[in-house]
Amino acid sequence: MCYVYGVVPSSFAPARPTLGVEDAAVAVERDDSAGVAALVSYVDAREYAPARLETRVADVTWLGPRAAAHDLVLTWASDRGAVVPFPMFSIFSGIAAVHGMLRERGPELAGALARVAGAREYGLRVYRVDSDLLGSITTLSPRLAAMDSAAQNASPGQRYLLQRKLEIEKRDEMRVLSRNLADELWASLRSAARDGVRSPIPRVNAADAESASRGTMVLNAAFLADAEQLQAFQRALTEFAARYEGRGFRLDFTGPWPPYHFVGGAGRPEGDDGR
Repeated sequence: MCYVYGVVPSSFAPARPTLGVEDAAVAVERDDSAGVAALVSYVDAREYAPARLETRVADVTWLGPRAAAHDLVLTWASDRGAVVPFPMFSIFSGIAAVHGMLRERGPELAGALARVAGAREYGLRVYRVDSDLLGSITTLSPRLAAMDSAAQNASPGQRYLLQRKLEIEKRDEMRVLSRNLADELWASLRSAARDGVRSPIPRVNAADAESASRGTMVLNAAFLADAEQLQAFQRALTEFAARYEGRGFRLDFTGPWPPYHFVGGAGRPEGDDGR
């Protein structure tokens, strides 16, 4: 059976091949009429049969190395040009089925390659760190700064009541402030990039100590940027970090990656997938 990692231009010609799942060689199967090619490895039909896969994908020990190999092939291709990533375990019954898919979907895949050519994906997650933000929020919120000043200048009895009210208001203001800053950063970075996708905030298990230590995620986004755009993109990101890191916000910036978020439906392996 054929394992397809993704699609590249038919002109894709790496100096040396790479290895994929099961340490199998990755071949470039071209369809010159469509101008596209598939990155393919041959895998054992018994091990990668649909029924067998369904029982194994829940096994993290088995899944982990194969997920890493899949991503490494796509990163290897992305380092050398445009690529349309396919999901893991895009399995075709044979090489004829792969060529049939390339012929059938050639224009769609060529269009997706043109959209991402010359650009890479970058991920950004912004976290609100409540313990830090509580200590600095009066310097970030003019409304709370005014309340704090009023409390400091009030009589002892009044000061107590105003400070109690201020502590309550801080919690609400943290949510408003973090939402506004996330929107502001998103707009700034989106204007500096070729494209952007703002994804839902993942749900976090309250018992997950590692996630809790990061803080509360307030922005989960991916951006597509070419080399020239990346400079403006990085300037906007650096300005935000200089203003807010250490004052209640933390940035997690990753990349470059293959354009997982920017190929739309072209990344779906339609047709004969062996299932």
